[in-house]
Amino acid sequence: MERATILSSIAASGTDTAPQRLIELAAELDIPAADLLVVAGHPVPAELLPPERDTTAMRQFAYRVSHCDHSQLAVLEAFVRSLPRGAAPDPFVQLAWPGRRPAETRFAAVLGTLIRNRGFGIHELPFMGLSRSTLQGMVCRSDPSPHRRLQLSAVAGPLGWTLPDLFTIADEPYSEELRPMLHCHHLGRVFAAAVPLTTAQLIETAEEADRLSAREDHGVWQTVSQGFAKECPDLP
Repeated sequence: MERATILSSIAASGTDTAPQRLIELAAELDIPAADLLVVAGHPVPAELLPPERDTTAMRQFAYRVSHCDHSQLAVLEAFVRSLPRGAAPDPFVQLAWPGRRPAETRFAAVLGTLIRNRGFGIHELPFMGLSRSTLQGMVCRSDPSPHRRLQLSAVAGPLGWTLPDLFTIADEPYSEELRPMLHCHHLGRVFAAAVPLTTAQLIETAEEADRLSAREDHGVWQTVSQGFAKECPDLP
């Protein structure tokens, strides 16, 4: 069965699929298991959620990782996966909803949960070329609009999703001319790999990102205005 057909079916009627089967499909599709459970409308087990972490450390981690190019992101992802996994806090802290208001549409709920389950709020996300008010609107309604394709192209990468996959679960037509706005899914792969990390490990990873990217610290927040999406090896 084609990848898009599988994802579309899960988004439409995933509650009919057993969680264990979804976890198996996630491994086959190389999508985080927590993500596929969210798309299907199932709760995410505590062991797949991040521990309580300092939000300032989260924000700095996301920002500094976004300065790494593709070769550096590959090294950094391996570094993250090499860090020891301690015993998860019990119980996990209920993470705050990233939007100002609860989601009013199904896809907005999915999008907000994908952000939240990485430990991010809107303020912790790296610069993606969208205003915070736009991001707040996306996790509230995310209705079809003339701007929706651009918005999805901006958020897919930091979530670790490819554009075709995210467009499929959003039930939005995709065309190959579309490209990630600033960041491709390789940035989001690091964020997804970092879900189990503690605050101390996030700080350690941010320092490693600085070492790899040779980012100069100017004492102020400076965005990656162009990102590295154009250099993505997965794009033709």
